[in-house]
Amino acid sequence: MAKKIEDKEQFVHSVFESIAPKYDLMNDILSFRRHKAWRKLTMRKMDMKPGDSAIDLCCGTCDWTISMAEQSGGSITGLDFSPNMLAVGSHKVKEKNLDRQINLIQGNAMELPFEDNRFDYATIGFGLRNVPDLRRVLSEMKRVVKPGGMVVCLELSKPTWQPFKGIYYLYFKQILPFLGKLVAKRYEQYKWLPDSLVQFPGRHELAEIFRETGLKEVQAYPLTGGIAALHIGVKEKLDV
Repeated sequence: MAKKIEDKEQFVHSVFESIAPKYDLMNDILSFRRHKAWRKLTMRKMDMKPGDSAIDLCCGTCDWTISMAEQSGGSITGLDFSPNMLAVGSHKVKEKNLDRQINLIQGNAMELPFEDNRFDYATIGFGLRNVPDLRRVLSEMKRVVKPGGMVVCLELSKPTWQPFKGIYYLYFKQILPFLGKLVAKRYEQYKWLPDSLVQFPGRHELAEIFRETGLKEVQAYPLTGGIAALHIGVKEKLDV
């Protein structure tokens, strides 16, 4: 089991190291630019208040990290295991003059280097699908948020109604890898991304995993016909 986790970590690391320069462009292509609207909806649901803090796991090129910093004005930490992705994100953060507000660190989402009850929010966008142990990551997210804090996951999901489902899988499995080869010069990496979705739980299954982790008030929202989903859970408040 440990060997499988290590192998997946190494493989996923190599994938994102190689696609970092074209990641944002391919995100637009992959989601038909819908990922921007999904993030805006997520921010509305989160309803961050001035001064709220957050940790953004698998922060990648920092689009969501930056959005949270701009909305709350609080301290935001972005964590990713890919130096190349963080380099792209760091450039964006500096362009926005948010480098004093946003702290970017290289780290493992399954072993967060922070004490319990530190942040108001823990978020992960398009990263939970790629971790070796999603339950462990969700447990870590729950651990580091304050009582009453929010754990938020925005991720690709599995559409359930036809004919959209068939069209989506045709695009995702057959066309996307060739677009990856054409645009990003990476075929195998974008062939792997659809494969990573096969073993990932659907919207209802992931909501149940949130509950099994101990999160309360779990909400699951299908986005754009179910090709993505937003999951939100709240860490139980301590009894006074």
